Amino acid sequence: MPESRDNLKQKRIRNFFLSFDAACTEENVHEKAEKEGLTYIQMKLPVEKITEEFENEIKKKVEKNFLGAKIREAKEEDLETVMQIHNRAWMTANEPFRPIELESLKRIHEYPETEILIAKVYGMDGGFIILDREGDNDEIGVIAGLGVLPRYQRKGLGTVLGMAAWNYFKEKDVSELRCEVYENNEVSYGFIKSLGFQEYDKVTYKKDDFLLD
Repeated sequence: MPESRDNLKQKRIRNFFLSFDAACTEENVHEKAEKEGLTYIQMKLPVEKITEEFENEIKKKVEKNFLGAKIREAKEEDLETVMQIHNRAWMTANEPFRPIELESLKRIHEYPETEILIAKVYGMDGGFIILDREGDNDEIGVIAGLGVLPRYQRKGLGTVLGMAAWNYFKEKDVSELRCEVYENNEVSYGFIKSLGFQEYDKVTYKKDDFLLD
């Protein structure tokens, strides 16, 4: 039976952020994926909870300079920059990792429900966020991935990108935001919690859930 378009898209996005080849940074991740799978924490945030008061509270945690970051929707000519940010950002993360290929990113960018936002600070592109919509009526907004250059990590740029995601999804009339975090990445988990997301489930992916045929 042919694989559904949505499943293929989700698999392609997972493949963008995680590879099962020998270059992965987590020790024995290939063997673990083959035998046990890799567990991700699923988190959600109802849009109704993103009130003006809530946003103002989040803004207080962000360095003032980053509040002036310029956010734009990525065009095809921006994808190489996104790729470079990803490769530099994820080398410092506690995630199974490999450098990505431009062709994989182009295929993700082609999906009509998928958007990539880029943040420019101090005249340079410093981070990106990949957004997707799922559900029968595209009512679920998914933060599929986020990357920030090491120099801007833990300084508020990721939060600015998260707020840009909220604004984007509000315009699309989504009812809930979702994301998932690799269970061993405590830094990312803490960051997502700080944005108001709550854990609601865990899922274990096997190798076939990531690899494309």
